[in-house]
Amino acid sequence: MALLVKICGLSTKESIACAIASGADMVGFVFHPKSPRFVAPEQAANLAKAARGGAGIVALTVDAGNPDLDRIQQILQPDMWQMHGKEPIDRLDAIRERYGRPIMKALGWAGDADHDEVLHFRHHADMLLLDAKPPRDAAYPGGHGKAFDWSTLAVLPPEVEFMLSGGLSPENVGEAIRTIRSMGLSMIGVDVSSGVESAPGVKDIGKIRAFVAAAREADLG
Repeated sequence: MALLVKICGLSTKESIACAIASGADMVGFVFHPKSPRFVAPEQAANLAKAARGGAGIVALTVDAGNPDLDRIQQILQPDMWQMHGKEPIDRLDAIRERYGRPIMKALGWAGDADHDEVLHFRHHADMLLLDAKPPRDAAYPGGHGKAFDWSTLAVLPPEVEFMLSGGLSPENVGEAIRTIRSMGLSMIGVDVSSGVESAPGVKDIGKIRAFVAAAREADLG
């Protein structure tokens, strides 16, 4: 299966069009108000018109309650939920049952100490996203442009499938893919947000193109 490429935190028609034209498999919209990439459901729905049918539409939320999720579901109709907070397993199960959509669960990774949490969630999320842990005083959980030591993923069982996030960029995504695959791990995709920006929340068209191209080149070996 070809490596999945997800561009997250999109907020303009130009960035959406570029992501689709470049061959991204997923586009992500951020519904966490403290993030510089925050969009309202109505804005996301308007942007998603260009992506629907060409790329998966992912709604990123952080410990959101049902009223907020109901509104996003009604207005956007996402293909997948990305849970980027501290949602426990029973919350993931409840969200999946309520909306009938698959769930991507983001988990912070720093090393061996996070191994058990990944195994804890692997059978309750449709997809796992391993992200760098945010700074201690961060206002939002992802998109800080910090990578972690990919070699620490070697403790994972090779059958555990995951997407990789955290500090990826056009310059290092190829190295990340080659490094992790050399360890025999089941990385199924890469996710980028701040790594294709010129400023927090401002996507750079050239960087989006370069990121997707670099990921595809590394995927082909």
